[in-house]
Amino acid sequence: MKNEHDFISLANAVIDAEVDAIKAMKSNIDSSFAGACKAILSCEGRVIISGMGKSGHISNKIAATFASTGTPAFFVHPSEALHGDLGMITGDDVVIAISNSGTTEEIITLTSLVKRLGTVIVGMSGNTQSPLAELSDYHLDISVEKEACPMGLAPTSSTTVTLVMGDALAVALLEARGFTPEDFARSHPGGRLGKRLLVHVKDIMHSNDDLPVCSPNTSLKDAILEMTGKKLGATLVVENDNTLFGIFTDGDLRRCFEDGIDMKHATIGDVAHKNCFSTNADELGINVVNLMQEKEITVLPVIDNTNKVQGIIHMHDLLKAGIV
Repeated sequence: MKNEHDFISLANAVIDAEVDAIKAMKSNIDSSFAGACKAILSCEGRVIISGMGKSGHISNKIAATFASTGTPAFFVHPSEALHGDLGMITGDDVVIAISNSGTTEEIITLTSLVKRLGTVIVGMSGNTQSPLAELSDYHLDISVEKEACPMGLAPTSSTTVTLVMGDALAVALLEARGFTPEDFARSHPGGRLGKRLLVHVKDIMHSNDDLPVCSPNTSLKDAILEMTGKKLGATLVVENDNTLFGIFTDGDLRRCFEDGIDMKHATIGDVAHKNCFSTNADELGINVVNLMQEKEITVLPVIDNTNKVQGIIHMHDLLKAGIV
């Protein structure tokens, strides 16, 4: 039985083999790659990606990457295509057909049929003289010198190179389309990334009856009652015209005790923190998180561009929204 050192050595050998294969593929990025990108950019339909076996699994992932980065795409299994799903493909589409050998029967049959529709074919194979290469309008060379599998049988380096070629296409198209983080977030609204890029302050701030607020002349006692009643650990201090005067927090209350403030006669205007940090309703929640962390604060007034109060936001709101 192999010892621990043997397993580590084998793992490193696999990694080295696959890294070498990826480095070598750079010389295969040529005018066909650029032509494929242009064809996909000008496509009026969808990008359909197809492959059998391990190539099929890689095709599925490439299609998902395309779809999430601004290129409408989906996977079609070649066998299913030959039994009815061929109707999904039109002459306005681009088909990316993947076969390491370039001779996979189902892929060759599928490619031959859709070519009659006028569909643009982007072939990926490890043989530039293969039937798939000959059928392709643009052929991408995914050949490898050797598989990482010591027997040279299990698709390893070849599937890695295919995946990298798909990523290269997706990212090149992403850049060409001017795809933005906001565009990416719209494809990922359920994840943390989507929340970071889609949730704005106005979506989660407290306002109206939930807003802890008092005037500068409010007694400190009544201001504390307002603050504790709204359970946000702070109250905003606002002028009669709704202009922000300042903020008073739990931390400010502790400092009042430490400084010996006359709690009976002081007004909130006497002890409120003026010139405080603030944000606006259209700001991204993640930017507010960064500001709070940088300034070591947990609550911010939300104001408009005339310093009028619109709401208040607490770090707990950002946590609850899944941004942090």
